[in-house]
This record gives sequence, C-alpha cells and structure tokens, in this order.
Amino acid sequence: MKLTLFSAKSYDTHYFNQTLQTFHPDLTTITAHPFALTASTVSLARSSDAVCVFVNDTLDATVLHALHSYGVRAILLRCAGFNNIDLPVAEALGFFVANVPSYSPEAVAEFAVALIQTLNRKTHRAYNRVREGNFNLEGFLGQTLAGKTVGVVGLGRIGMAFARIMKGFGCVLLGADPYGGEEFEKEIGGSYVGMDELLGRSDVVSLHCPLTEGTRHLINAKSLAKLKRGAMVVNTSRGGLIHTRDAVQALKDGRLGGLALDVYEEEGDLFYNDHSAEIIHDDTLMRLMTFPNVLVCGHQAFFTREALSEIAQVSLNNLEDWAKKRSCKNSLVREGHLCVEEDKEPVRL
Repeated sequence: MKLTLFSAKSYDTHYFNQTLQTFHPDLTTITAHPFALTASTVSLARSSDAVCVFVNDTLDATVLHALHSYGVRAILLRCAGFNNIDLPVAEALGFFVANVPSYSPEAVAEFAVALIQTLNRKTHRAYNRVREGNFNLEGFLGQTLAGKTVGVVGLGRIGMAFARIMKGFGCVLLGADPYGGEEFEKEIGGSYVGMDELLGRSDVVSLHCPLTEGTRHLINAKSLAKLKRGAMVVNTSRGGLIHTRDAVQALKDGRLGGLALDVYEEEGDLFYNDHSAEIIHDDTLMRLMTFPNVLVCGHQAFFTREALSEIAQVSLNNLEDWAKKRSCKNSLVREGHLCVEEDKEPVRL
C-alpha cells in the first residue's frame, strides 16, 4: 500500500517514518511532498492508495474527483478540523475519510497562555531591547492576571485544558459553548454564560472552537462592540473565527486592547513557509502586524514532540483500520456514508 503526504515538513516525515517503523512496519510505504495538495499538485497522488493532508490543503470537488480517478480511496486528515474538505462529495465518491480529533490539547492550551503573557508582559519586546544593552522598563507595564476575568469560548478538550491553567493563575472563569458547560462549572468552578455576557465581562477572551458556518467571523464588528473596552482576544483555533478587518478597526478605536493570533483567516498561502525574502501582498495582515499590541505566530500552538507523535500514531492507526476493514472511531466518511451531520457539532476542540 502507498501513502502520500502533502504539506509535509521535515518533522512530519520524521515522526511518520518513526511511527511506521515502530508500530506498523508492514502497513505502507510513505512518499512525502512539502507543498500543499491543490488542483495543480493532485497528480502527485497518482497510484497512491491513500493521501494524508493538513489544515491548509485543498480537498474541494475538483481535487476529490481527481484523487478518485488516480485510484486514491482513503483520505487521512492529520488535524482535528475538516472545514477544508467537501464531505458530501467525498461521501458520494465512496472515500474513507478520518481525522485526528484530539492531539495534545495541553499543547495548544499552554501556547494560548504563552501568547497572553507575552502580549501582557511584553517579553518579546524586552528580549530585543536588552540585546541592544537597553534595560529601560518604559513601555513594558503589564497587569497581574490573578483576579482578572477570562472568557473561554468553546469548552471542548482544549478549552477545558486552558481553563484549568487559568484557574491556577487565580482568574475568574466564564465559559460559552452551544453544547453546554456542565463539566466547566463542576470541575473548574466557572460560570457558564451567553456569548454577549462573556464578551462584556472578560478581560481576556480565548477562542477554542471549530470553524463552521455558525462560528465564521464570530468575532466581528458587532461582537467587538460588545467587548469590554481594552480586553485582549486570543485565537489559537481557526483564523476564520475573526473578521480581521473588523479587528483592525477595533484596535484603532482602542476597543480591542490586544490581539494574539496563532491563526489567520487568509493563512493558506503564507503559513508554514518562508516568505522573508519576498513581498507579502496581504495588506490586512501587514497592517495588523504594525500594532504594538498585536502578536502573530504561524500556527504553531500544536507544535510539540508529543503532539507530532500522537498525530502520526492516530493517522496510521486510522489507515490500518481502513486497510483491515475494521471500524474506525475517527471516521468522518466510511463506506460511502457520512459519519457526521451538517447540523451536528463537528469537533470539540
């Protein structure tokens, strides 16, 4: 059996090969390509039995039909979200599709906290300043997190891991999630509230929800108008949760006191690649990065040894389940049938 990886960096190849040799030595051979799966690159999957893709790969109807014509029958998403694949088309073509619903939620939660404290205490600016022999503290004034109100949007695995950490800081926790907050209230001692109340009361708002039609541009001009003035917003989930131009305006108005992003709604052609010697034509992103109270990272919250190992292990387990015709608990499409519903919560991050 042949498996082709797209958007595969050196670390992806390393962990997949290591996991294959250790746990699945006879399962498949792996071919890895560093570029994304698109209509222009899909021919590289010719003669493959399965492809393995990441968050910015394209699996629209055109690509899916091409994959099917090349003999591909299984699609492995080495990520939790699946907004980049046309599932009804995959269902109609009879693909097996599976994802990695959770990988080291603590990794993402810890990174969200790192973003908060970096932006709050200006450690990124201090690092550069002292390297020039300047030990002045002007401009570095932050605030103590203990006693501050933190709003957690999305109370799945990552949201709960984040809430546990912030509880340790001594913060007051508010949670919003359309699928309930019983565990959040019982374990964390937080208050389960509506989105409007969370925005109006929180000093920090951290997003931990999937990207769906219902959550796209969840943070927009209307919701930002309800935000507590000077509050910080953190997004380590999906870029499309925030309407970026509206966020820029809120930063200019002073309504939004800080913005920390590990994801960006137009990141597809930018993130995971080196553009340092190029002109970046995304004016919105460039404007965003001129603000001193904005921090942008390149979708690295998941990036730990533990997470990469788990991603490889679960992905190859999914492949083995399909190859051996076993039931796969992570199936999104199996035997020509969708295993998720359009109106159902797609993934608890």
